[in-house]
Amino acid sequence: MPLALITGASRGIGAAVARVLGGTHSLLLGGRDVAALRGLAGELPDARPWAVELTDQAALAAAVTGLSTVDVLVHSAGIGRVGRLADATAEVWRRTYEVNVIAAVELTRLLLPALRSARGQVVFVNSGAGRTANPGWGPYAASKFALRAYADVLRAEEPELRVTSVFPGRTDTDMQRGIRADEGGAYEPDRYLRAESVAAAVRTAVLAGDDAHFTEVVVRPR
Repeated sequence: MPLALITGASRGIGAAVARVLGGTHSLLLGGRDVAALRGLAGELPDARPWAVELTDQAALAAAVTGLSTVDVLVHSAGIGRVGRLADATAEVWRRTYEVNVIAAVELTRLLLPALRSARGQVVFVNSGAGRTANPGWGPYAASKFALRAYADVLRAEEPELRVTSVFPGRTDTDMQRGIRADEGGAYEPDRYLRAESVAAAVRTAVLAGDDAHFTEVVVRPR
């Protein structure tokens, strides 16, 4: 089976993507929570944990050694904090960019030979904040705009690859619970997308025929 590497696979959208691709792909489940990754791998027919700290460049380089062909790379790992620009320190900006942008950029760069070998696909789970920047979302939105720009350039520079940006609206995940706590608002999961719905959009893009290239997919709660 073709190989898919999914970051952020221990929970949320990443875990949901792993479940919908588990029947069609061998999986490498990226994340830091080894116990959660092992539990998820046990549910799937051909999956194994790929535990690595994405912001550790040396560890990342070592972890990709031996991956000569990768058919699908899904970037789902990310962090999100909200707050006014006046309160966003340099450390907040650095950490947001390290996780949301630089980690994805570096992993993609390291895997380009393996992706080219497969004429593969890179999927960036972006955010509605990567299309519209609202007050309180400065560092996060900026990181997602940067990730969108990177995907656009990658698509142009690597025409043999399919490059897809998925822009989900608010989704019922642990990260969303943290965001709502920061905002001081009630958590109302029925108002949000389910992670499985976002994963279904990713699956559609990945399983599209060779003649089709989903460059951008926007998913909103009804």
